[in-house]
Amino acid sequence: ISLFRISRLYDRIMESAEAVDRLYFLSLEESDIVNMENGLKPKSLRGEIEFKGVDFSYKGSKLKALDNVNLKIQSDCVTALVGPSGGGKTTVVRMIYRHYDSTKGQILLDGKDIKEYDIQGFRKFMAIVPQDVEIFSASIRDNICYAKPNATFQEIQAAARIANAEEFIAQLEKGYDTMTGERGIKLSGGQRQRIGIARAVLANPKILIFDEATSNLDSQSERLIQDAMDKITKNRTVILIAHRLSTIRKADKIIVLEKGKVIESGSHHELAKSDGGLYQKLLRLQEMGDVD
Repeated sequence: ISLFRISRLYDRIMESAEAVDRLYFLSLEESDIVNMENGLKPKSLRGEIEFKGVDFSYKGSKLKALDNVNLKIQSDCVTALVGPSGGGKTTVVRMIYRHYDSTKGQILLDGKDIKEYDIQGFRKFMAIVPQDVEIFSASIRDNICYAKPNATFQEIQAAARIANAEEFIAQLEKGYDTMTGERGIKLSGGQRQRIGIARAVLANPKILIFDEATSNLDSQSERLIQDAMDKITKNRTVILIAHRLSTIRKADKIIVLEKGKVIESGSHHELAKSDGGLYQKLLRLQEMGDVD
């Protein structure tokens, strides 16, 4: 029996060694993003974003993910980014977060080059609700207050109410103390999204990004999340990335991206009337049910 245990222990050590190696080499990696010493740490932001002639390519790719992009995202407005897959929508958001730096051009935040800011200094004013919200194996309460660890229960409840999450939380036997399971396995896709929105509400960001927040959801969940999104867009700069054009009709401005370039921009009504435009084409395809 002892020899069997030793052999099993050896197997586990060898399995773990691979993971340790990966972590070790990861720790040696140096970030391509250089955080400026004594960078700006703003006490508040208006939330105005502008891209000026921005080019960007991912490592190992000859194609430009962004090609001479010029766009402006107004503060306190809802701006939607739409277009075919691979058009550059998510890349634009990554540039705003400064996950990458542009190879050419400038990105301005409140009129200042984003590289002049301390990274954490401006990121604390931002929040993102991704397509797949990261849920931890913890209680619903802990998952929501991840955005603000010192939040009171009343604040957590208020955020859940705005996100239309309290409706399903109240039906659970242990309510806010319900354990979600690994990666939120005990929750549906719509419930995970609403927890993600509650988390974003609690963070109270000036710039709020929804990255395909309603994709892969049934129509009822989409309506609940759309309603939650409508509630929290006031007095914030909101950026929506969407394939379903039904979610962005109310946006103040729609920017259409294709192959890394800005093809069109305007309101839903303006773009829907633009004969031969890409937005009009996508709109017709969705109405016919040819695309999601």
